[in-house]
Amino acid sequence: MAHSEGERRGELGRGELGRRVRVAIVHHWFVTRGGGERVAECIASLFPEAEIFTLVADAPGIPDGLRGRRLHTSFLQRIPLAKNYHRHMMPLYPMATEGLDLRGFDLVISSDSGPVKGVRVDAGAVHICYCHSPMRYLHDGYEAYRAQMGAVTRMVFSATAGWVRAWDVRAAQRVSYFIANSKYVADRIRRCYGRESVVIHPPIDLDRARMAVPGEHYLCAGRLVGYKRTELMVEACSRLGRRLRIAGTGPEEARLKRLAGGADVRFLGEMTTEALWQEYAACRALLFAADEDFGMVPLEAQACGRPVIAYGAGGSLETVRGLGVAADGATGIYFAEQTVESVMDGILRFEAAEAAGMFDAAVARRWAEGFATPVFLRKLREFVLEKMPEAAGAMVPVAAETT
Repeated sequence: MAHSEGERRGELGRGELGRRVRVAIVHHWFVTRGGGERVAECIASLFPEAEIFTLVADAPGIPDGLRGRRLHTSFLQRIPLAKNYHRHMMPLYPMATEGLDLRGFDLVISSDSGPVKGVRVDAGAVHICYCHSPMRYLHDGYEAYRAQMGAVTRMVFSATAGWVRAWDVRAAQRVSYFIANSKYVADRIRRCYGRESVVIHPPIDLDRARMAVPGEHYLCAGRLVGYKRTELMVEACSRLGRRLRIAGTGPEEARLKRLAGGADVRFLGEMTTEALWQEYAACRALLFAADEDFGMVPLEAQACGRPVIAYGAGGSLETVRGLGVAADGATGIYFAEQTVESVMDGILRFEAAEAAGMFDAAVARRWAEGFATPVFLRKLREFVLEKMPEAAGAMVPVAAETT
């Protein structure tokens, strides 16, 4: 994946002011595909000659739009099993991040929920960090993550988290400008780093959205990790006798299958993008119990006209128009607590509202259109040009918006 210094120093283009502008895009890692990788792919689409940097990459985790691009990795890539255990290498993150060679680049855009906001750039270079989230396991989620670890992992984590956290805060001060993916994350950037940010919501790929006759089952979608709280939806549907389909894989999968037992719960595993969007269109409603920084899955379901039953906290307050909260058309309903009983209450209230005709697929679709990819690209392009006008020559035009 590495390229020679001569190859890396090829000319990117010239901006409005006539000076040469070279662009690098940095993402924490490309190991699995999710919302963060989608954002990195969209940022790169604005800068077709930009070079891509990451700590660790695995072929299945590289978005289609980045295949064939110049991709550089850190020394972590050479460590055996790094692709599978990159999250256990936290003590090495600062060294790996600062070791990425970004000399000669005028504009660096990092897509980050990890350490890569801390990359070293040339004096006078502009570094824009699109922050998906400050690292939860180092900041406001420290105790919760620590409690879930095994004895050995907990011991290493406890011994090293303090100085990595301090490095992360110092590294954030080197960023020229922050962009937050939600108001919720903007508040967390302010608390964790003492930095202000502008909000540009992540892009939803409306080209993949479709409408279908919904079924009788509910859907959960996303990585099966602890903070998603998928077990709440499994148990709630089991108690209510509702059908549930779960799209995605992750370390929680085996435990969730045991919890489901004989309930009408089907695990769909890792799905193609096309199959996942079909699942959105065919479900009765999406269940979403995470305290998420933003959450693209609820918007993807709404793009297919399906309502969302969501935990009323975090990014869901920005992505779902809750019944009784939205003045001009609800797209879902909130439940108040991350408990099985609260999820059950949310499902029952949703079903009553659904029977009363209070959800309209066209309303959900129109709401999701406000988060379409062209909207994201236009806002990002305007922000970059405001901060660095000479970068205009490095960017492509943005397609017309669909809204």
